[in-house]
Amino acid sequence: MVELPHLGQPPRLTQIYEAQQRARARVAATTARERIAKIRGLHDALLAHRDDIRAALWDDYRKPVAEVDLSEILPVVQEARYAARRLKRWMKPRRVPTPITLLGSRSRIVYEPKGVVLIISPWNFPFNLTLGPLVSAVAAGNCVVVKPSELTPHAAACMKRILAEVFDEDEVAVVEGDSSVAEALLRKKWDHIFFTGSPRVGQLVMKAAAEYLTPVTLELGGKSPAIIDRTADLDEAAKKIAWGKAFNSGQICIAPDYLLVDESIRAPFVEKLRSAFETVSSESSRGWIVNAHHAGRMKQLFDDAVKNGADVLAGGTFNERNIAPAVLENAPESSQIMQQEIFGPLLPMQTYRDLGEALQKIAAREKPLVLYLFSRDREVKARVLRETSAGGTVMNDTLIHFYQLNLPFGGIGHSGMGKAHGRFGFEAFSNARGILEQPLTFSGIQLMYPPYTKLKQKLIDFTVKYL
Repeated sequence: MVELPHLGQPPRLTQIYEAQQRARARVAATTARERIAKIRGLHDALLAHRDDIRAALWDDYRKPVAEVDLSEILPVVQEARYAARRLKRWMKPRRVPTPITLLGSRSRIVYEPKGVVLIISPWNFPFNLTLGPLVSAVAAGNCVVVKPSELTPHAAACMKRILAEVFDEDEVAVVEGDSSVAEALLRKKWDHIFFTGSPRVGQLVMKAAAEYLTPVTLELGGKSPAIIDRTADLDEAAKKIAWGKAFNSGQICIAPDYLLVDESIRAPFVEKLRSAFETVSSESSRGWIVNAHHAGRMKQLFDDAVKNGADVLAGGTFNERNIAPAVLENAPESSQIMQQEIFGPLLPMQTYRDLGEALQKIAAREKPLVLYLFSRDREVKARVLRETSAGGTVMNDTLIHFYQLNLPFGGIGHSGMGKAHGRFGFEAFSNARGILEQPLTFSGIQLMYPPYTKLKQKLIDFTVKYL
């Protein structure tokens, strides 16, 4: 076990915080070239420490090497490359059109750094969900304090070593420690807080941010549904759902949380799903649940569902923290597994007679972080998009939208607020400053200055009606 260092003590936090406050103007003034150099330095350091990252995540919860590469290293290096190639364009002032009522003026948008920002990251993807937002924050020209989860201490310590090679502490600092350290950080005034975690903790973060009217990005979760309609390619649907649920032992905020299956294809789909889980989740290829507490929570959810009448269609083997994915059918809505975000390798399944019934079940819940739909029917796709709301939607696949940096990633309502990735992440950590310049001594709006004569009122009327 890695010991928590003295960074968690309030005097040390204050020292880091004050150093970054002193450095904020200097960091904000950095050029695109300077920021790109830092981003590339982080990119290269990650690749150079690839084996260290793999070892840290193995020590924390036996994460398979391939999953570390795919889910921890790849998304961050892709984010870094994407930002480095486009940052000059993102930073350029953007001209915007001038309305005729302001004829003669010029307007533009300038993206300026917010200042000193805080990133609080979770344990399920400690490198990915810390360093991905960090790339965006650095691209925007901010100083950054990073608070990784204490539940993956080896990953946090490894991350701290890597970032110390790339950044001075007055620009990027890692603060390790438990929830008391997070609470101490949240008592300080930040220019932006980026939090990834549960809705419950997200509420606490938002309350703390409200003290200083600090803007927040909240990447939360919820119960993300997957609809499998009668036109779906069942082999592909089963394979992709099994992968999406077994990956990282289901400890993913965008994992399919429950299935809604057209009853006409239930039997063949269940057989294909059983086979798919056997293929992707052998004991040697899956990681552990992060700790005994969360493993116990999985067993409690499973036992409660079975006690309340759920049928186990596949899996259900519990070996301490090594849990085989399980598919359960007919868990009642009142059961814990249908009320909570599962965040583990349990997958409840329900059937529906018509699409409207499935959509009603989705609408009865909080808006999900992502909605999955498996269908080849264009009308079904259009109806699902029209009658539901979600942070994101993926058709005929799972998880892969996280890698699409041209799309915004984030939730809505209970599943989060604000967007991340690519330009959306850069903008989240920037202030879009609107600038209007009037180079002339005269502008059209002056024609309507007081005193308000009859002629001026006619001009106002014309403007209101037609311009």
